[in-house]
Amino acid sequence: MAIENWFLTTEQRDNPWTRIDLRHGNVAWTSGNDARLHVHGVDYFARLRELIEEQRPGDLLLFTDWRGDPDEWTGDDGLTMADLFAGAARRGVLVKGLFWRSHLDTIKYSEEQNRSMADAIRRAGGEVLLDMRVLPFGSHHQKLVVLRHPGRPERDVAFAGGIDLCHTRRDDREHLGDPQPVQMGAVWGRRPAWHDAMIEVRGPAVGDIEATFRERWDDPTPLALDPISRAEALLHRDDPRADPLPPQMPDPAPCGDMHVQILRTYPTKIPRFPFAPRGERSVARGYGKAVPHGRRLVYIEDQYFWSGEVTSCFAEALAANPELRMIVVLSTYTTADTRMANASAMPARNQALRDLYRAGGDRVGVYGVENRAGTPVYVHSKVCVVDDVWMTVGSDNVNRRSWTYDSELTCAVLDETRDEREPRLLAPDREARRFPRDVRLTLAREHLDRADGDDADLLDPVSAFEAFRRSAQGLERWHEGGRVGPRPPGSLRPYVMTTIPPVDAAVGRVVYDYADDPDGRPRALRGTSEF
Repeated sequence: MAIENWFLTTEQRDNPWTRIDLRHGNVAWTSGNDARLHVHGVDYFARLRELIEEQRPGDLLLFTDWRGDPDEWTGDDGLTMADLFAGAARRGVLVKGLFWRSHLDTIKYSEEQNRSMADAIRRAGGEVLLDMRVLPFGSHHQKLVVLRHPGRPERDVAFAGGIDLCHTRRDDREHLGDPQPVQMGAVWGRRPAWHDAMIEVRGPAVGDIEATFRERWDDPTPLALDPISRAEALLHRDDPRADPLPPQMPDPAPCGDMHVQILRTYPTKIPRFPFAPRGERSVARGYGKAVPHGRRLVYIEDQYFWSGEVTSCFAEALAANPELRMIVVLSTYTTADTRMANASAMPARNQALRDLYRAGGDRVGVYGVENRAGTPVYVHSKVCVVDDVWMTVGSDNVNRRSWTYDSELTCAVLDETRDEREPRLLAPDREARRFPRDVRLTLAREHLDRADGDDADLLDPVSAFEAFRRSAQGLERWHEGGRVGPRPPGSLRPYVMTTIPPVDAAVGRVVYDYADDPDGRPRALRGTSEF
């Protein structure tokens, strides 16, 4: 496998200040890794709890998150996130965390929850910092957990993806929602259904994810820069600075056949990130390098799918490759589902989808998800699979904010293990690989209401594309017919663009550009498709 055809080189990452590539001789990825996908919070929280509870005194537990609710259950027995992390600290595990400080709760953000979770862990002997070193209206959106075990490196593991340690995330395949919900728009119901994913990584890539944590932890810039955040920090006596970490241990030994590249987003800002003084846009550049290689099928799940600049790499691939198909699974509605939220977001999504349809026509299938009660499912997963070869799982959405403005982290994966199921050859130079194909099939089976292993017609890109289309059309006809008779299998419905009145769209564009989807690129790149 020609890894350099899919992954960024150190020069293409264009951030010589990061320790990630320097750690292994200016090679921009690691080899010899193993990985596992966790779909939904129930599975992820159970696995995270299992591994944290096995940690001993002297082990390390490092994490970053956008939001954490201290009372969120890790399982049906009521053990909370605060119990889990604080319990580890009380056992002598070195627990260190970085939460986004967040905006005020009065505008429906999570400052109080993040501070409460941090305080609970601190009281137990851990250390959690509230980090507001972001651009205006920006956030720290990375979600990662690293577990290291001195003397037992075979147990070292890291997680990355879209699932926050908070309410609403602990859903499962049935999509009945987390028993501890957050308030969203009325269309989502009292207990919003939530579809999400995390990747569990073992091997040398654990060291790269840990290095990402350490770069932020070691940043000497004050945690609170604006007057309001500084006042809040003083009022609540927040920890003002990070204590030193012990030196990073050697990377875990190779344990599999996967290559993993850690891609990040950091904006250019003042004060600068010392590890990315010109910012880093390797998420955008990673997609920009890999997606054009697509020849048969691009499968993507995303929360937003906004911005023509961002989605242009998909449209260009469709236009250049007449055999390429694209499946997009997304949230049908905005989170709040208000007039202003729709006016801001939907015109940008509509334009992005029009670009795809113009390039690919009926080779593009776009779908929303609902549960068996007909309630829409919020798609929060950030997964992309290209030709069953290159894939990503991360915190980044397909929009300008995630690719230029907030802090993000995603794992791009190439698997050396060939998949022996036919068709094995997706293009003359393209053999399907086991893990990316398994990820795509796992997600497809859920959306199509298939049992494990019932995927013979999903292996081939053309028949998989048609299976999605048939299932969505069948469910749509059942709804149009008044829901008479048995509900067809599957949870997909064809996505229909939301029409926004021109006046609303004009006002929404201002909110979109400055608050919802701001552009963190250098001024010379804004308005282009260059990152």
